[in-house]
Order: sequence, then C-alpha cells, then structure tokens
Amino acid sequence: MSTLATEVEVGRAVGVTVSEDTLTVDLDDGRTISVPTGWFPRLLYGAPAERGNWRLIGHGVGIHWPDLDEDVSIEGLLKGRASGESHGSLKRWLESRDRGRSPVEPA
Repeated sequence: MSTLATEVEVGRAVGVTVSEDTLTVDLDDGRTISVPTGWFPRLLYGAPAERGNWRLIGHGVGIHWPDLDEDVSIEGLLKGRASGESHGSLKRWLESRDRGRSPVEPA
C-alpha cells in the first residue's frame, strides 16, 4: 500500500491578530489562518499588551512574541500543530510570571 504525501504551500505572514480566543494570521497569498488561542497556552495566559507585541521572523515564516517567549511557525499552523510545550514547562513559566508580579498588580 502506498500513500501520497501532500505538500502544503507555505505562505508568509503579513499580519497577526490575537484575541482572547483566536490567533489569526494573514498570509501574503491572501489566505487567513485562524486557530484557537488555547493551542498556544502562553498566548492564552498573556495579557492583551503581551499578545499584541509580536514580530515576524524569517521574513514571515514565523511569529515571535518576546514578552511571552513564544514562537509559532506558519507551516505548523497550516499543518494544524498546536504548541508542543509540556505541562511542566508551562507550569514553571506561569510560576515565574507570578513571582514577578507585585501583590497589588492585577493578574
């Protein structure tokens, strides 16, 4: 039995929007990709200002959020890949964020 590999034409990101529940990426070929923000827990837990602070990397083959230490590839989005971060890693990251907040600062 043989199977055919399907190649995905990977566009380059030209625009990014992150809401509380959706990551939306506009590509240079006119496509728009939308995935649940929950696929990337650091985006989910990030504040709106942190989610809005992104930059394109590799001429649009990926997106980087410096405040959240998160990187997402366009190819991964097109293939339906969510974050591969382990529960333990995410827990440590969340704990480090909590330690950095003052007692009166809102979560």
